[in-house]
Amino acid sequence: MAKTVRQGLGRGLSALLGDDRPVIEDQPTEAGVNEAAAAPSGRRRLPIEFLERNSAQPRYRFDDEALEELALSIKEKGLLQPILVREIGPEKFQIVAGERRWRAAQKAGIHEVPVVVRELTDTEVLEVAIIENIQREDLSAIEEATAYKRLMDEFGHTQEVVAGIVGKSRSHITNLLRLLNLPQKVRDLVDEGRLSMGHARALLSADDPITLAGKVIAEGMSVRQTEAATKSGPVKRREPQPGGRVKKASKDADTVALEKDLTAALSMKVSIDHQGEGGTVTVTYKTLEELDELCSKMGVCGF
Repeated sequence: MAKTVRQGLGRGLSALLGDDRPVIEDQPTEAGVNEAAAAPSGRRRLPIEFLERNSAQPRYRFDDEALEELALSIKEKGLLQPILVREIGPEKFQIVAGERRWRAAQKAGIHEVPVVVRELTDTEVLEVAIIENIQREDLSAIEEATAYKRLMDEFGHTQEVVAGIVGKSRSHITNLLRLLNLPQKVRDLVDEGRLSMGHARALLSADDPITLAGKVIAEGMSVRQTEAATKSGPVKRREPQPGGRVKKASKDADTVALEKDLTAALSMKVSIDHQGEGGTVTVTYKTLEELDELCSKMGVCGF
C-alpha cells in the first residue's frame, strides 16, 4: 500500500482526492451523515464534529483575517474541495489535509463537510500534510524546516529521501534545516512573516543574530544589506602565525555546512575557499581507488 500512496504524493493531492474536480457542498442535512452522498474512492459527507486536527500538522499558525475571509466564501459557495481524512475510531476521523478549511467551516457554521477517507500510515500522513502546505505555499520557512526535521527524526529519512518525497532539491532541504540553528526569537520573527528566508539565512553567520534581526526590521534592510551587516561586524585582528604567515579568517556557517554536505556526498574531505567572487574547491583523496571513485561519480574515466 505504501508504494502506491507514495506515487500518488509525487503527482500531488489530486491523486489522493481521486481527481482534480472541485466538490461543491450542498446545503447540510439535518440527520448526521448523508449516506446517499457517499461516493466511490472514499468520498462522503461527515458531521464536522466527527473530524479532529492532526498533531502532525506542520502548520501551526493560522491567519485569523484569512480564516474569516474563507469562512465568508464557504457561507456563500460551500466547500469547493473535500477534506482529506483517515478513520481512527468510531465516528472519529483525523484530518490529513484541509485543517484550514475545517476551521473556516466551523466559523461559517457549517454542520456537515465533504471528505475523502484514505488509509494512511503515520509517515504518509505527515508527508501529505507537508506537501499540501508546500503546494499552496502556506508554510513559513521555519514551519517547513521543522516538518522536514520531523520526517528525518521520527521516520529515519535522509535529506535525499525527504527531497524526493516533497519534490524539492536536497540543497533546499539543507538550507532550510540550517535555519533551525537560529535563536528562537529570530525563528519567531520568520514565522510571523517579519523576516524572509533570505534574511534568516544571512543571520546565520551573525555574531548577534537577535540584535541584527531587530535592526533589519526597524530599518527595513534588504537581504543584501543584511548579508553586508553580518560581514561588517567587529573585525577580529588576524594573528601572525610562526613564519610570518597570517591566520586565515574563519569561514561562514553556510560555507562550513556546504563543506560537510559535499564531504558526506563524496565520502572524501572537501574544502571550499572563497577568493573574491570566485574561489577553489579542494577534494582530498587518500588512495588511487578513491580518486577513481571520484572520477566515476563525475562521469569521467578514471585510472
